[in-house]
Amino acid sequence: MSYLKLSSSSSPSSSSSPPAFNVCCRDQGFLMVLKCREQNAALKECLTVHYRDPLFFEQCKQEYIKEKLEFLRTGVATKNRKQKLPTSM
Repeated sequence: MSYLKLSSSSSPSSSSSPPAFNVCCRDQGFLMVLKCREQNAALKECLTVHYRDPLFFEQCKQEYIKEKLEFLRTGVATKNRKQKLPTSM
């Protein structure tokens, strides 16, 4: 499940964790390992809440099954299917 789908279904208290972590990592560069521990812990807690939710788990499972069936049908991975096809001259 993509980050956008996760963030749109997240609760208000946990929705600030991913952006806070992203901002910290971007601002700190290589020092993010040391300086973004608090934001990383908040992000992990937010993700754990979602992954333990049976409804969210079922949504992820159904999305995976849908993508897997589409791959078996077409032989094209989801990320490759979303790319623009080159035009011929």
